[in-house]
Amino acid sequence: MNISNRIVVTPLGAGQDVGRSCILITIGNRNIMLDCGMHMGYQDERKFPDFSYITSDGNITDIIDCVIISHFHLDHCGALSYLTEHLGYHGPIYMTHPTKAIAPILLEDMRKHLVEYEEEAKYFTSSAIRDCMKKVTAVNLHEVVTVKDDIELKAYYAGHVLGAAMFYIKVGNDSVVYTGDFSMTPDRHLGAAWIDKCRPTLLITESTYATTIRDSKGCRERDFLKNVHECIDRGGKVLIPIFALGRAQELCILIDTYWDRMGLKVPVYFAAGLTEKANSYYKMFITWTNQKVRQTFVQQNMFDFKHIKPFDKTYMHNPGPMVVFATPGMLHAGLSLNIFKKWAPDEKNMLIVPGYCVSGTVGNKVLSGSKKIEAEPNKFIDVKMSVEYLSFSAHADGKGIIQLIKNCEPQNVLLVHGEEEKMKFLRAKIMQEFNINCYMPANGETVEIETANKHQTHPH
Repeated sequence: MNISNRIVVTPLGAGQDVGRSCILITIGNRNIMLDCGMHMGYQDERKFPDFSYITSDGNITDIIDCVIISHFHLDHCGALSYLTEHLGYHGPIYMTHPTKAIAPILLEDMRKHLVEYEEEAKYFTSSAIRDCMKKVTAVNLHEVVTVKDDIELKAYYAGHVLGAAMFYIKVGNDSVVYTGDFSMTPDRHLGAAWIDKCRPTLLITESTYATTIRDSKGCRERDFLKNVHECIDRGGKVLIPIFALGRAQELCILIDTYWDRMGLKVPVYFAAGLTEKANSYYKMFITWTNQKVRQTFVQQNMFDFKHIKPFDKTYMHNPGPMVVFATPGMLHAGLSLNIFKKWAPDEKNMLIVPGYCVSGTVGNKVLSGSKKIEAEPNKFIDVKMSVEYLSFSAHADGKGIIQLIKNCEPQNVLLVHGEEEKMKFLRAKIMQEFNINCYMPANGETVEIETANKHQTHPH
């Protein structure tokens, strides 16, 4: 069988798992790496994708024809500087303009957290991050980019976070769409993902919330505000761990407008060194946001909040109620973890977790109901504060994934970036509804998809 009549896919990360996305695909005789992320739940080598697949044969640049990064979250780009500066990859790397601007800020922020682990620090220096980003080519939405004469790339709007893109990749007669993380519902500052009927041979989609059909956004927003208000009414402190970009802006808009409407005076703080920079990027890439933000931006900046002030870490000892947004979102290190340690033993206080927490992180343990948490060796935290999980995560749910399949009409589907049980459920639904093959390889497992595209287009 001619090699060019199949597509081969091997996840080096995010195969039946959320974290360290890194998918290796072969189309024709071209090898392409989709994302190059880190796993936040591990401190050892498991936090990197399994690069042994591509390093055993010598020069990595001879093996990989190009690398595509879908968006700036660390579980999608965190290992990129390791790939370029340590493993020596110096081939083409593509991402959108906002991703190229924001990824180095998040990488630099991660580097500061890692300095505590001597071992890790050597992989991440500021100069390695800078040198890595110099190798990146930024692309515009819907711009067709040709790599090495025969690979065609095109980015589509993915929602999720500023600059996130789904990528259409074509070699010869075969094509793959890789979603990265995407959201099919617009929110307060971004639009919904969009793709045309490009009919790829294979769609590789995230499935983080594969089995969830989330309740309406309005319900979640009301729950969120009700919880916050009840906690400050009883004199408690609310900790909301967030990632510096994305949901943070979303929830700030929500709280700021609510404080205004209710005339509340309780202080709200935002603790993230990245926010100032983040906001300047939101201004710069205003065309990536939704219509409403673009319209109001003329009168005022959406992100200049009236009621939200910068946080100083001495404030965590202040008496009385307050609301604090702090990074990182999974409570695995940094300021959010320190505030949690301080506030957890008091039942008046509340923790609201708005996003996904990977296993192994303190955030995941708290959400699993642990009342005693070993945050560092032999030091336990008593969790008496109330804990709420209100997902504002900007991922497609089961309905959204089905919708995307209807929109782009792939011949085959492959699921990544999700949990095995949930994927099985979604896979059965996809095969039943669309009568097409659906795959869900584990990390290190290779799937070969024979394609019918010799020279004719596939009949629909």
